[in-house]
Amino acid sequence: MDKQGGEKRMNKPIVALFYGWTVVLAIILLTSICLALILRFTELNEPTLSTITLVLGLIGLFVGGFVAGIKSKAKGWITGGAIGIGFSLFIFLIQYLGYEQTFTFSQSLHHLGFLIAALIGGIIGVNFVSQQD
Repeated sequence: MDKQGGEKRMNKPIVALFYGWTVVLAIILLTSICLALILRFTELNEPTLSTITLVLGLIGLFVGGFVAGIKSKAKGWITGGAIGIGFSLFIFLIQYLGYEQTFTFSQSLHHLGFLIAALIGGIIGVNFVSQQD
């Protein structure tokens, strides 16, 4: 085993996480812009907006976990879990440091759903790659 091959294997999970988090951030950013425009120019009400943001967040985390699973090609549940935990930690730090608030019970349930979506995305992403080979 050469040194270079070992380094490539060690960097693969980090690269996969980077791709996954980038995809999640891009999806969340784009959907936030679209929702802001929809909210500005329509009569969308609060309960509907809350449901839409939850569904879009679940889709975003699933796709991010899927991309990370494809990139990592192994241990999709760990990669997807890291995507979900990293996202929730990021949101928690913004909320806690910026607004001095912790997660409510409802938010904790949402983030548990985000974690599960990213886990499933990572598992399916790894299996998607193994079926293609």
